[in-house]
Amino acid sequence: MNVKLPRWLPIGLAGIFSLYHLLLAFVSLEVPRNPVPVLICMALYAAATIVALYPNKSKSLTMPVWIACLCLAVSIILPLAVASQLDPHRPGGNGYATWYVAAVGTLMVIVSTRRRHGFAWAGVGFLVVHSVVWSGTFADVASLGVVGSVSWVGISHALQVTLARASRDTREFIRAEQEAADWQAAQEAHVNERQFRLLQTGRTARPMLQRIVAAGGDLTEAERQECLNLEGAIRDEIRGRRLLSDDVRHEVMAARRRGTIVSLLDEGGIDDLEDGELARVHAALASAIRDSSADRLIIRTVAPGSEYAVTVVGLSSEDLQSSALGSSNADGEDFDDDEDDDDEDEVSLWLQIPRSSVPADAVDA
Repeated sequence: MNVKLPRWLPIGLAGIFSLYHLLLAFVSLEVPRNPVPVLICMALYAAATIVALYPNKSKSLTMPVWIACLCLAVSIILPLAVASQLDPHRPGGNGYATWYVAAVGTLMVIVSTRRRHGFAWAGVGFLVVHSVVWSGTFADVASLGVVGSVSWVGISHALQVTLARASRDTREFIRAEQEAADWQAAQEAHVNERQFRLLQTGRTARPMLQRIVAAGGDLTEAERQECLNLEGAIRDEIRGRRLLSDDVRHEVMAARRRGTIVSLLDEGGIDDLEDGELARVHAALASAIRDSSADRLIIRTVAPGSEYAVTVVGLSSEDLQSSALGSSNADGEDFDDDEDDDDEDEVSLWLQIPRSSVPADAVDA
């Protein structure tokens, strides 16, 4: 759960504190020898506070350097100008006339909150040094409220460091959670894919396996050929993937039973197709296999970004079937012992199935 404070809440609180310091300065104007410098300092402090609290367009918490420099300059001017009109040894003290101490502390807390800690510490550091020099003793510094101003800047700095560390840890936890979720999703996908492949393989091969067990391995020539066809169908499930639908599986098996050598290769070119377009591609592919009289069919996907989704090539040759049977390895993968055999094959089918049912020129128009 991510809880966020409204932006106006901290800005409003800082504004109220700053206005309170100005109110204290106004009610104690009779204490300074000359109120004019105090009034000027009040105006500078109000302007610096408004600039420091004004939200920038980028909505970044980090204060621009020039604003930090302005606030630091005001935090230096205020003690020099206001304290010059006060008597550090006045009987009964100066009361609220030393409002500039809390004002500088509040302004530096704002600077520190907006991630300019160096400027904030420089401002309160000057305040401490000036207060010691002006009052003459360390004992009087505590009565002026300097310790409180320094403490609030320290608290602000500590909170910023803690929040930054917590934010960094939160991002790391979120990234770790995302990686764990991705890993779990990948494992579930592998399990589902494995279960689907096992189910599909069992459904395809179970009848023939039962027949082999019943016959004790003594199969007829037709049954041995059917085993080769089933082995090709199982290989299609691995290499064909999204090229396959129930209709395509049926037509591929029918083509193999007619003696056609069918090779399917899905290289991921149609992974981005929507269900409707994929069904259209499957229907066109099943129709092409059904109507083909080629001795060998090579079906593969086209790389993503192409105008076409699937390419179907049909080759016809008198000796193609016998040469292909002699050039298959133990895994059923086809390769040619003689590269010149491909030159003797005749292309009897060349079909490119479009990726989209809408022509590209119609889309551009």
